[in-house]
Amino acid sequence: MKKLLVLMALVAIGLTSVTAQTATPRATKRQFKQQARIHQGVKSGELTPVEKRRLQRQQMRIQHDKRVAKSDGVVTRSERARIAREQNRASKRIYRMKHNDRTVK
Repeated sequence: MKKLLVLMALVAIGLTSVTAQTATPRATKRQFKQQARIHQGVKSGELTPVEKRRLQRQQMRIQHDKRVAKSDGVVTRSERARIAREQNRASKRIYRMKHNDRTVK
C-alpha cells in the first residue's frame, strides 16, 4: 500500500511537471532528484510516514508554485529565484529528516 501511494505521488508530480518543464527545466530536474531522495529515505527506513507526508506536501507546494509561475506564459527571474529558494529549503529539510534519530523499525 505504501509503495502504491509513493508511486502514485511520483506519477502525479511527473505528469504535472511535464507542462512546467519548458519553463523551469532545472527546477524540474531538481524536484525529481528530491523525490528520489524521499523515496530512498522511505525505503531505507530513515523517514517515518509522518516525515514523508510533510516532505511530499512541501514538494507539492513547490510544484504548485511552478505551475503558477508558468500560468502567464513567462517565468520571471524573481519567480525562478523564489522556486530555487523553496527547493533549497526542501533539500535541507530532506537532509535533516533523513539524519535525525527517528527511524521506522
